[in-house]
Amino acid sequence: MTVPPVRGVALVARRELNTRLRTRSFVVGTVVILVVLAGYLLLQATLISGANTARIGLAGQTTGVAEQLRTASAAVGETVETVPVEGPEQGTRQVRDGDLDAVLSGSAADLRVTVKSELDQQLRAVLNAIAQQQVLDAKLVEADLDPAQVMREVTQAQVQVTELDPREADADQRLAIGIVIVFLLFFGIQAYGGMVAQGVVEEKASRVVEILLSTLRPWQLMLGKVIGLGLVGLVQLAIFVVVGLGMATLSGALTLSSVAIGTALWGLLWYLLGFFLYAMVYAAAGSLVSRQEDTASVVTPVSLTLTVGFVAGFNVLIQDPDSAGARVLSLVPIFSPILMPGRIAAGVAVGWEIVLALLLTVAFGALLTGVSGRIYRNAVLHTGTRVKLRAALHG
Repeated sequence: MTVPPVRGVALVARRELNTRLRTRSFVVGTVVILVVLAGYLLLQATLISGANTARIGLAGQTTGVAEQLRTASAAVGETVETVPVEGPEQGTRQVRDGDLDAVLSGSAADLRVTVKSELDQQLRAVLNAIAQQQVLDAKLVEADLDPAQVMREVTQAQVQVTELDPREADADQRLAIGIVIVFLLFFGIQAYGGMVAQGVVEEKASRVVEILLSTLRPWQLMLGKVIGLGLVGLVQLAIFVVVGLGMATLSGALTLSSVAIGTALWGLLWYLLGFFLYAMVYAAAGSLVSRQEDTASVVTPVSLTLTVGFVAGFNVLIQDPDSAGARVLSLVPIFSPILMPGRIAAGVAVGWEIVLALLLTVAFGALLTGVSGRIYRNAVLHTGTRVKLRAALHG
């Protein structure tokens, strides 16, 4: 008895979905990755909060420059906490014990800094500027000039900058979001695509495929397996995205929540397209062999192609996501599912590029589906030796 086409595909997909979602490996793997992600975000939040904060002790006359030190440091993105100390000796002990990052002594015009190993370059510049300002003020007073008025005039002399292609303030965070989505897509497509090939080989080795094909057509079994495992990967990817966005926002590591949400939605769409494109090829490759130990030999070319797309996408995003090379690569169907979401996150992909990439990927996916379906149909019932690709194509 032959099962109706849609029902047959749905039955296979439901079987894969139920089986994989309930496995211990899926649950444990998802939890472990989320725990690692939480730990990473917590570490990042801690580093961000403490990276630009310096605790500086002030001894003697240097207490008079506390406000100037905090203001000048804030102007260059540094946060300074000043602490009065009884003398240079006490401050030195606190620096050695790690309680202070530095201790200042001497006078405002002749600052002396004691640090444990190395003085931060930005802090060095701030302290030099303070000392130089004190000397300049003294010289201006000697010349019977008002230091405040002179500094106002000096400050007003600013270089005029014309930016031909101004960099967006959120460019770095957009880039980070793009890199994360590229990695997740690569991980999802490769991991679950590999499962498709592995599942096909398992069914051939155990002869289960012969039983299944007594009621299903080969394309129903192949498509159902791809859809089922694709949905499993989509569920896991959605968990990573939702929980990851929540933790990143709460930790302060992410402030562009609207950009991240939009990128996540595009990422899920491109995951579905990319997975379908590659999973069909993985299934066809798996049908060529009958033993698990032979699986690697047939899926390696597919995995290498996907890896090239990931490496290319990663490097292009870091160097220049809006370059001519990035535009061209993002339109190539085998690279689009990895590279285009990253360019969308970076804010450089225009509408026509996205639409064209989608159309090309869908068209190429349809072509691969036809070819892969033919290979699967002709090879899936052959057991024993490996089926040659040419033989599988010609039946």
